Amino acid sequence: MSNYDSEGAIRIADDVVAVIAGLAAVKTKGVSSMSAGITEGWAKRVSGKNLTRGVSVEVGQVETAISLRVIVEFGVKIHEVSRQLQMNVKEAVESMTGLSVVEVNVKVEGVDFKEESSERERTIN
Repeated sequence: MSNYDSEGAIRIADDVVAVIAGLAAVKTKGVSSMSAGITEGWAKRVSGKNLTRGVSVEVGQVETAISLRVIVEFGVKIHEVSRQLQMNVKEAVESMTGLSVVEVNVKVEGVDFKEESSERERTIN
């Protein structure tokens, strides 16, 4: 009989893991923002819930799998940003929840050109 049986079970909600993963993702250098996609983006705008935008998780009792959809900044090395993103999210979720992160899937859905267009406007003016 384990300690968990005598003390009760600990269950971490999917949304908790998703929020941790989302916050770690947007703090990763080279990630401009999370991508919600058309359908999910509309649903999140209607409900006002954007903390888990672009994040989907599957949470078990001792492990979790995470999928992220991101927009990267123009000019970054996408494969390097994606690897760093995977490491940052894995570290944040494991340290805060105690769950084992078995995979972090990254789908890059776009490139943010804000910096480039801002520089272009400054040189024109």
